Amino acid sequence: MLKNEMEISVTDLMRLLKAHEGTLQIIDCREEEEWQHCRIEGSQLIPLSQFAQETAAWDCSDKRKKIIYCHHGMRSLQVTKFLRNRGFENTFSLTGGIDAWSVQINPKIPRY
Repeated sequence: MLKNEMEISVTDLMRLLKAHEGTLQIIDCREEEEWQHCRIEGSQLIPLSQFAQETAAWDCSDKRKKIIYCHHGMRSLQVTKFLRNRGFENTFSLTGGIDAWSVQINPKIPRY
């Protein structure tokens, strides 16, 4: 399932979504302008520039699986490391980001 211990592929995320796993939280860490251009349906926007502030009150006893994505997977990997360091072990970066999602899963999502 995982490319490495911190990443998840777009095909594995699609499988989780199809399984209707209720304990899944998808977070987009791109900026507002990128979010407006395209997004994965059902995801929540928390821009990287505001991430530490927006998540400061999160409780690490929240065991939901958190999938973080950005454009290509670099920012989301930073966020994943940040959250893991705060005790959120069930957090993963989406390999290839929304670009890979658009290519492999949903070609209706515009690429940029």
